Amino acid sequence: MTHPSFHRGTGRIGAALAGTALLIMLGMLATLAMPGGQANAQVRIEITGGAAAALPIAVVPFAEEGVDPGIDVAAIIRANLYRSGLFDPLDPANHLGDPARFEDVRFRNWRALGADTLVVGSIAPLEGGNYRVRYELLDVYAGERITGQRFRVTPAGLRNLAHTISDQIFEALIGRPGGFNTRIAYIEEVGPVDEREYRLVVAEADGHRPQTILTSDEPLMSPDWSPDGERLAYVSFESGRSSQIFVQNVATGERRVVASFPGINGAPSWSPDGEQLAITLSRGGNPDIYLIDPDGEGSARQLTRHFGIDTEPTWAPDGEAIYFTSNRGGSPQIYRIPVGGGDAERVTFEGRYNASPSVSDDGRFLAFVNQDGDGFRIAVQDLEQGFMRVLTEGPLDESPSFSSSGSMIAYTRSTGEGTELATVSVFGRVQGELTRFDNTVREPDWGPL
Repeated sequence: MTHPSFHRGTGRIGAALAGTALLIMLGMLATLAMPGGQANAQVRIEITGGAAAALPIAVVPFAEEGVDPGIDVAAIIRANLYRSGLFDPLDPANHLGDPARFEDVRFRNWRALGADTLVVGSIAPLEGGNYRVRYELLDVYAGERITGQRFRVTPAGLRNLAHTISDQIFEALIGRPGGFNTRIAYIEEVGPVDEREYRLVVAEADGHRPQTILTSDEPLMSPDWSPDGERLAYVSFESGRSSQIFVQNVATGERRVVASFPGINGAPSWSPDGEQLAITLSRGGNPDIYLIDPDGEGSARQLTRHFGIDTEPTWAPDGEAIYFTSNRGGSPQIYRIPVGGGDAERVTFEGRYNASPSVSDDGRFLAFVNQDGDGFRIAVQDLEQGFMRVLTEGPLDESPSFSSSGSMIAYTRSTGEGTELATVSVFGRVQGELTRFDNTVREPDWGPL
């Protein structure tokens, strides 16, 4: 068997994965074993399939040199990499030793286990209660160090550091940022129907440490991150029966109304440069796509004009076009229209219902909700090759949102016990549940790097 050789920062396997992804998307799936040793985790990984091309990697528990940080950094890294669908972490119970540094590694042992790469590290105490954390990413077959770093961190910063290390490993091997240190915004509904409370929540990308940044007695909808990760646009009904679009600074809580036209004000979507919002307005009597200034200044520019319902706009990464949902052909399908003007063209054709588009940052994949028969599921379409694949099992999966790495999609799914936030791998169909919720959650939006 030929094993890849990895070198610092080159992401040599990226090209190989691109070809492999095509095979995976066409259905060449195999079974993945669930990585063990994920103690003290709020995330329960549920496997519904995996990619034969997932990269075998061993993440050794970090040596704790006279400290008890209370957080398993290696377990967080292992879970992050696994959830991406591009890595197959070895079960720590099967490890042959617990090396903490390059000099301690017996590479033949790890080759025998089938690991292509190895992560080792340690946590040591510093003055003032802080920690020194170090890690190394090693090429098992070449017996070389790929990358590594030392960090000084407070106890409260350990989880974020685990995400940072995950990002560095992902980028060193895949060739693009992993996006594990990003955030997800979503809407949470709390309480009985007659006393319902709505919350706008921001959490880490793995669902941990959720923080409510806005509470309302009236419905909140459609959160969307600004490209700089500092603001959220969303829909609120707090003024009464009519909707308004707000833009809120996440750190300060400062917010302002940017759209309050007669009729529907909905579905805000930031342009890639942060200079415009695409929204749905019915000011002309019919829902159409408009462009507005995110500061609420100037007039709205109408982009679509059709007797059908046009809604759920989302921008192409280059800012030159907008994808949106429309029933102009008789059933909900996804269309694309140039921002500079022109005719809309239909993009989706498989299934009787396709809605809620989300585009990967590289512009290659389009995720959406698909119905073809019973139930609603998350599907992804390769915009270069044209083929589509259904990724989830339903029966009621909604609101897909791509991660910044383009390898994962956040969405909500209905279970027998309620609605929960989940992720699915674009490549391997590895599904993960992000913190089980007692309340209804809706409309996740994955933040930028």
